[in-house]
Amino acid sequence: MTKILKAAIVGCGSISSVHANAIQNIANLVAICDSDTAKTAKFSQTYKNVENFQNCRIYKNFEEMLNIGGIDVLHVCLPHFLHEPVSVYAMQRGVNVLCEKPMSISLQEGENMVNAAKNNGVTLGVIFQNRYNPGVQLAKKALDNGKLGKIKSGYLKVTWFRDENYYKSDWRGKWQTEGGGVLINQSIHTFDLMNYFLANKLDYVSASISNRAHPYIEVEDVAEGVICYGDVKISFYVNTFHPYDSPVALKLICENGTISIIGDSTTISYLDGTQETVAPETDTTLPAGAKSYWGVSHKKQISDFYEAIVQQKTPQIDGAEALKTQRLICGIYESAKTGKPFEF
Repeated sequence: MTKILKAAIVGCGSISSVHANAIQNIANLVAICDSDTAKTAKFSQTYKNVENFQNCRIYKNFEEMLNIGGIDVLHVCLPHFLHEPVSVYAMQRGVNVLCEKPMSISLQEGENMVNAAKNNGVTLGVIFQNRYNPGVQLAKKALDNGKLGKIKSGYLKVTWFRDENYYKSDWRGKWQTEGGGVLINQSIHTFDLMNYFLANKLDYVSASISNRAHPYIEVEDVAEGVICYGDVKISFYVNTFHPYDSPVALKLICENGTISIIGDSTTISYLDGTQETVAPETDTTLPAGAKSYWGVSHKKQISDFYEAIVQQKTPQIDGAEALKTQRLICGIYESAKTGKPFEF
């Protein structure tokens, strides 16, 4: 990239450091914003020696920050319920937005974001960094070039552990602020990968959700069901009361072999006995406190987003692409709510 864009970050919690790490050599960070001054102080101290961050201003109010102008890209690293209003406000002022997942807590809000980008001539991106993992790219290539033949069936499983302390924040565990539980938060990345592999050809979903082990929250801690992509049925099971964070598991059974993704490792086993494997990547530049399940591909997606803006092209995961996964998650909730299959 030849043009250095001016960036801002709203929300200075743990994930903001991963975004800051990714842009420190490709953008000028001109502003950060958080209502919690302790968080902005900690952020400033951590990045005080980064050359591209030297003229960074601190705000408590995102509207004030955006109304001053001079920002090309806003990184939205806020609680779920704030993604849509803050993103739309920024895009209405001509600012490109890169938002953490989920893009919103409802399908309508997601559509609002996509429309705001279109109506204001800016770019909206949503973080689904696992699509950039080498093993995922290997699997996608094998599917797209026909080497594996047609997908016949598959499954995904996310079984993690979240305790009461995790839900002591003022927004987690509530429908109006988190938008749901294990589906929209912990397992949405894995559903996004399945959508990516199946080319988003959703037919219907039939599912159930429940809260079995977290009586102090409103939202679900377990979900199970089937997603139908035409004649391809994908079973799923996700929960947050497993004894520990087990590696995410995704499997696709194809005509000529199988794809098995465990954590960030991928193995493609062909019927002729050959295999292709990709081990997890490591990144020694990740900031302290970065969660292992975030992986190392934020940097790749963020770089792709900035390059797309400079070159005036569409990033690989824009708002419209992310909306497809939002539609799937919302469809699962609707099926669970009505007790009937939800048709797309």
